[in-house]
Amino acid sequence: MNPLEDTAAGAQRTPEPTGSPLLSFDFGAELERLRTEDHPWQAGRNARTLVKYPNLRIVLIGLRPGAHLVEHQAAGPVSIHVMAGHLLVRAAGQAFDLQKGQLLSIEAQVPHDVEALAESAALITIAWPGDEGR
Repeated sequence: MNPLEDTAAGAQRTPEPTGSPLLSFDFGAELERLRTEDHPWQAGRNARTLVKYPNLRIVLIGLRPGAHLVEHQAAGPVSIHVMAGHLLVRAAGQAFDLQKGQLLSIEAQVPHDVEALAESAALITIAWPGDEGR
C-alpha cells in the first residue's frame, strides 16, 4: 500500500479492475458512491483507488468536515484536484486554501497534510518514477 492509500484508507470492498488498459469513470456517480457507502467512515474519510498502474495512482477521496490527513509525502509528484467542498493543504511552510475546481501540484518528497473545512472530495494523482509505485 502506498502512503496515500495508507493515509486515506476507506472501506474494504470487492476489488475492481484498476490497472486495465482503458478505464472510464463518472465522477458524479463515484462521488455519490463514496458519500453513501454503507460503512463507518474511519476518521471521517473514505477513498477509492480508481487507477493503479506501476507508475501512476489516481485516488478519489471523500472527507467529512474536520477530517485530517496527517503529514505524509510521496515518492513522486502529486496533484490534488478539489472536486467538491473546501480543503486546506499545508506544504513547504505554506497554506493553500482550495475550493471546488482548484488544483494544487506538489513535487515529490514534499511533506504535506490535508484538512477538510467542509464536506469535500478530491481527485489525487500520484506519479512515480520508473516502477517504484508497485
